[in-house]
Amino acid sequence: MCLLATWTVWGSIYLAIKIALQSFPPFIQMGGRFLVAGIIVLIWSRWHESPWPTPREWRNAMIVGVLMMVTGMGCTAYAEQTIASTLAVVFVACVPMLMVLFGRWLGGVRPDGLELAGIMVGLVGVLLLVRGHGFGASPIGLVAMCISVTGWSLGSVLSRYKLLLAPGAMGYASEMLCGGVALCVVSNLSGEHVAWPPLSIAVLAWAYLVVFGSLIAFNAYMFLLSHVRPGTASSYTLVCPVVGLALGVTIAGEVLSKSEWAASGVILAGVVLLLWGSVRRSKLSQSVAVATAEGH
Repeated sequence: MCLLATWTVWGSIYLAIKIALQSFPPFIQMGGRFLVAGIIVLIWSRWHESPWPTPREWRNAMIVGVLMMVTGMGCTAYAEQTIASTLAVVFVACVPMLMVLFGRWLGGVRPDGLELAGIMVGLVGVLLLVRGHGFGASPIGLVAMCISVTGWSLGSVLSRYKLLLAPGAMGYASEMLCGGVALCVVSNLSGEHVAWPPLSIAVLAWAYLVVFGSLIAFNAYMFLLSHVRPGTASSYTLVCPVVGLALGVTIAGEVLSKSEWAASGVILAGVVLLLWGSVRRSKLSQSVAVATAEGH
């Protein structure tokens, strides 16, 4: 269910970010989004008597929050001021490879051959899918996306292996609050100004980011990071373009070409390989653990 949430919801958030930019500057847009979501999750956690994070867990939440919220989501929103959302998707499709590399470096997790094959096949499919879609880019936008995917990937892996958050939803709340505050500080330092606009499609897009992008998909993603391998948790980055096309076909009445259908098939084949490799590796680890226990 968590994989399904990240696949379906995050397939549309890059377009929602682009729409919300019509009224909300990038850093305050992301900061407000995560502050609101963080407060809601915090209240919910305290209602269920979850303990407050320890000072060390707050410190970890701040470091991970800055990496994932400021450099990850903040730089993505900043980049989308000058680059097309389709190009942002191409950059984000590199996240699984980066997470596998960081996982090997920081967590000692050796990638399965099928996982690597799935990531490469999926990335090729994304490139085939978005080719010829009018990439508009600027050098600063490209640099911002490089910072974004690197920070997001590093923060994701650190939160699992090195900088552990508070247990359960309280950990997600502390991370969103710390990241939201940091984004608001960056917004203030960069001189962003926003006057709350009247109800518009941009406001609705921002609300969508709060509810579906943060409360549902982000929490599902953080849950996945602590329960599955990094490559599997980041598989949403390969599915996002396919979901975007599906929305275009079902809602906007768009028609896909044969090459786009073929590219979608390549992406899905990559996701199958990635998940297959992850499941196989997990079963192998369980078998080794059982054999070791029986030996003792």
